[in-house]
Amino acid sequence: MKLLKTIKETTISSLPLAIIVAICLIFFPFSNPNLYGKILVGYFSVIVGQALFLVGLDSSILPIGNMLGTSFSKYNKLIFVLSFGFVFGLLSTVAEPALSVLARQVTIILPLVSNTLFIWITGTGIGIGVALALVRIIKNINIKIVFGILYIIVFVLVIFAPPEFISLAFDGSGATTGDVSVPFILALGIGISSTFSKSKKNDESFGIIGIASVGPIIAVLLYGIIIKAINGGIPPANEYIIKTGFTLGDIVVANLLDVALAVLPIVLISVPILLFVIKLPKREFWRLIVGVIPVYFGLLIFLSGIDYGFGFVGQYIGGVFFDSSKPEFFPYLLLIVGFILGAAITVSEPAVIVLGSQIEEITNGHIKKMTILVTLAIGIGFASLLSVLKILTQINILYFLVPLYVIALVMMKFTPKLFVGLAFDSGGVTGGALTSAFLTPLTLSIAQSVATLSESTMSILTNGFGIISFISVTPLIAIQALGIIYDIRSKKASKELAQESFDDLMRFVDDDSKKQTKKSGARKVRIRLWKKK
Repeated sequence: MKLLKTIKETTISSLPLAIIVAICLIFFPFSNPNLYGKILVGYFSVIVGQALFLVGLDSSILPIGNMLGTSFSKYNKLIFVLSFGFVFGLLSTVAEPALSVLARQVTIILPLVSNTLFIWITGTGIGIGVALALVRIIKNINIKIVFGILYIIVFVLVIFAPPEFISLAFDGSGATTGDVSVPFILALGIGISSTFSKSKKNDESFGIIGIASVGPIIAVLLYGIIIKAINGGIPPANEYIIKTGFTLGDIVVANLLDVALAVLPIVLISVPILLFVIKLPKREFWRLIVGVIPVYFGLLIFLSGIDYGFGFVGQYIGGVFFDSSKPEFFPYLLLIVGFILGAAITVSEPAVIVLGSQIEEITNGHIKKMTILVTLAIGIGFASLLSVLKILTQINILYFLVPLYVIALVMMKFTPKLFVGLAFDSGGVTGGALTSAFLTPLTLSIAQSVATLSESTMSILTNGFGIISFISVTPLIAIQALGIIYDIRSKKASKELAQESFDDLMRFVDDDSKKQTKKSGARKVRIRLWKKK
């Protein structure tokens, strides 16, 4: 029953994207009718795989993450906590579906970058970021200062990094935090915050995802600098082509080992801790371990469905607008398509829906879930539009990202600390698997078409990546704006409440004064009557 319910939820959440794709294919049909069948198989594989993955996640990975986070809080040694924070940040990240999808896109264009190595490098960045976030909680360092320093380091590294790796670094950051890593990292942060934090406030755990997400940016930038130094430069990018000739069986077999390498490390390191540290009863232990099986098969089906019949759709839509038979202005219609797809995918991402519910609860309903979803959908729609505009005009991504990050960092001065953490956390959860699976092929295809038509020397790596970067930075501004609005409303409400309390007090004083006056007047009347007598 739970699986069927989850399938229903994933189907409903993916409907906006499915409708947009269907409309595009009605206007721009495939020349090969067999591709429609591949799309349907891929689409249903993504739905079933994601549902199976989430069910397994709920019955195994999430409880394990909560147990580990709680157990770590019992140990007062800083080095122990930081070491395990690093290890579990790393291992939970390598199992992320969105990161696996992104790594595959990178390998197609630049075979020099190993799929597995890219995943582990970004995972290492997350691990270091988690350890740093825990230090901030334990030492009670102002989160605004931490973000300011980290992004100064990022943009200093950007000066020395090869251009091909700048967009990729920000995209890698957005793809690292999702359904697997976020529960692990948040559970650890909540446990550490409740035990070590000097302020003992629940909002101390917010921001841990945002800090951790900076780690992959730094890691990939350093990786690019090292590759450039070793090879004397970055080799030319390959043509971006997603092959459609493979059978579903071939793709599943090819993914068996990759998925195992993503899931097994979490299990292997969790087993001894569950048995010997937490001392979990064997029945409960085996229930958790068996629950990992649907996680494995769900991830396998999900990724195989994307490879078989989902990823090439974005590539097709991105290229069809550049058909020589179309009017010259036609490619610029992709700005509208990008906006609609960005907004549709936002409301399709489960993590975004969860974030909306979380903020509504924290603000006691002052900021509604629907307000958050609409705000993020519009913001990420514009983010997708900017990404497409960047590709069409071949403008360096830094001319977009630097001002956006400057705005986000300046806004921290006026935003309540809680919403700063929430904003940077939300930037990490908006770039999910659907974004990597659909929008990244779309933008890479657009970049390839632009390079072909303009005979540009700009690499597809440089111009094509960046969509997740835009999608990750937009929530920093949107959520902080909501936080500022919430703070203004809260202060106004507090002022009105204080005024009402003061008015009530004055009415009480006035009423009491009137009563005293009446009593005094009655007493004077009695005295006059007594004197007459």
